[in-house]
Amino acid sequence: MKNIKTFVAVIALAASFGSFAAQTVTASASTIDGAEAKIAAQAQQEGASSYTITQAFSGNRVHMTAELNK
Repeated sequence: MKNIKTFVAVIALAASFGSFAAQTVTASASTIDGAEAKIAAQAQQEGASSYTITQAFSGNRVHMTAELNK
C-alpha cells in the first residue's frame, strides 16, 4: 500500500510540474520487460529521442515511470 501511495504522489507531482519538466509517462505490466516495452512504445509515439526510467516497483504488477527526452 505504501508503494501505491508513493506512486500516486510521484504522478501528482509530475502532473503539476509537467509544463516545467520533461514529459513523464507511466506504464504497468506483469513483467519488467513488458513495462519497459510500453514505455519505449510511448516514447516512440511522442517522438522522443530517448527515455530515462525514474521509478520502477512491483507488487502484483510492475509499475514504471520514465521521463522522455526530446
